[in-house]
Amino acid sequence: MSKVLIPPRPARRWALIGVSLAASAALVWAAVQPRAGAQPAAASSPATVAMASAPTPGVRLSGLPDFTVLVEEVGPSVVNIRTVERVAPSRPQPGSPEEQMQEFFRRFGIPLPPGMAPRSPGPRDDDERGQRRQRGVGSGFVYSADGFIMTNAHVVEGAEEVIVTLPDKREFKARVVGADKRTDVALVKIEASGLKPVRIGDVERLKVGEWVLAIGSPFGLDNTVTAGIVSAKQRETGDFLPFIQTDVAINPGNSGGPLINMRGEVVGINSQIYSRSGGFMGISFAIPIDEAVRVAEQLKVHGKVTRGRIGVAIEPVDKELAESLGLPQASGALVRGVEEGSPAAKAGIEPGDIILRFDGKPIDKSIDLPRIVGNTKPGTQAKVEVWRRGTTRTLTVTVGTFEDDTVAAAPARPDSAKAGPLGLTVRELSAAERRELKVNGGVRIVEASGAAAAAGLRPDDVIVGLGNQPVGSVADFERLASAWPKGRPVTVLIRRGEWAQWVLVRP
Repeated sequence: MSKVLIPPRPARRWALIGVSLAASAALVWAAVQPRAGAQPAAASSPATVAMASAPTPGVRLSGLPDFTVLVEEVGPSVVNIRTVERVAPSRPQPGSPEEQMQEFFRRFGIPLPPGMAPRSPGPRDDDERGQRRQRGVGSGFVYSADGFIMTNAHVVEGAEEVIVTLPDKREFKARVVGADKRTDVALVKIEASGLKPVRIGDVERLKVGEWVLAIGSPFGLDNTVTAGIVSAKQRETGDFLPFIQTDVAINPGNSGGPLINMRGEVVGINSQIYSRSGGFMGISFAIPIDEAVRVAEQLKVHGKVTRGRIGVAIEPVDKELAESLGLPQASGALVRGVEEGSPAAKAGIEPGDIILRFDGKPIDKSIDLPRIVGNTKPGTQAKVEVWRRGTTRTLTVTVGTFEDDTVAAAPARPDSAKAGPLGLTVRELSAAERRELKVNGGVRIVEASGAAAAAGLRPDDVIVGLGNQPVGSVADFERLASAWPKGRPVTVLIRRGEWAQWVLVRP
């Protein structure tokens, strides 16, 4: 880095400058003070405003934050978590060169070289001699004074032994109360006294640009403090969580530690980082504490998390799809499939519906639906507002218990077909196919080319709607496709196996 050299000046010159500055300050001060009997000026000049040091309206100016008080307050509640996993030692395959080398050393009484595991003559005790102990390091914080510790699920996953170390160096073996992989939240319990629980903050009050603090054990370095700002909220990276994004330095070992606001409250659990190297690159993610507390309370009472489900597969609604379906704005969740016998099917929700509201809550983005449904207690009767063929309708669904969805295979394709527009060759559905698909009409694609193929349509897809109109037969399809304005994109509702989706074909 180049340096700028400033030549020294005589002491007399500095004295003159000091006097000059003092005189100038006095003159300016006199200039901005109103003279006796004088009327105030109608408008102040920018220089006068600057000298008056008046803050700009609507802008809050402050210095750099001092985190020392926060560290003293929250630090005693942050713990180090070590996990132990017992793994059977690797042994050489019979007849391998390594096995023969070990036999050679054994016969001649030569000690094994470093790194070569001894051949086991038989069963061993479950201790250090028979197994290697792999350790992991993470962080956590005191959730309640009776010994409940909150951390990440991936910190304790697969651990046979969990050891919690308090800031005062006391160590305790912890019991895993429960862990939820979908939210990456876990709750462990230690038998200890004199614990100081953290104060839980309000995520709704958290603002982008606000200072936040993290305390944890990166790379096993206990009680490490890092700071930064909130970079974004509601960052979608999972099914059930809108993460808090920050630029706080988070590294392996920070997982499970608290994210703290300037009021000394925990607003998140540090969980993930975005990295191409494995280390911190300026982007980290924290689980919002309100979501984490909701999970922790269920783990504390039941040892597991119960979520609601309605049995639909969804996808986002973009601007083009919204315009083609007549939606006022691109919002909601497009139902591309309804599981047979699911709560959604019983409520009358159909593939191609767009869910706009669930249980009175708006669905702004498709990712909102699984989170809202998941947080709804199973057995609840909820009102669902859907957009179907240009109008809204309200249905009632009884929320079920969450489980994995299944996808059915597509039925086989008969040979007879009839040519149609839009680059598609289609044929009628047989009565057996309609019963199997549980549809009243539709046509099956035999061959797709041109714009249809470019849009993703393929053989065996079943077209059940075109431009907000149902397709019951090949004649319906040809009539609707021929009447569609030339050159204008058209929405095609298809069934692909058990699921349905809208496809936008651009001629």
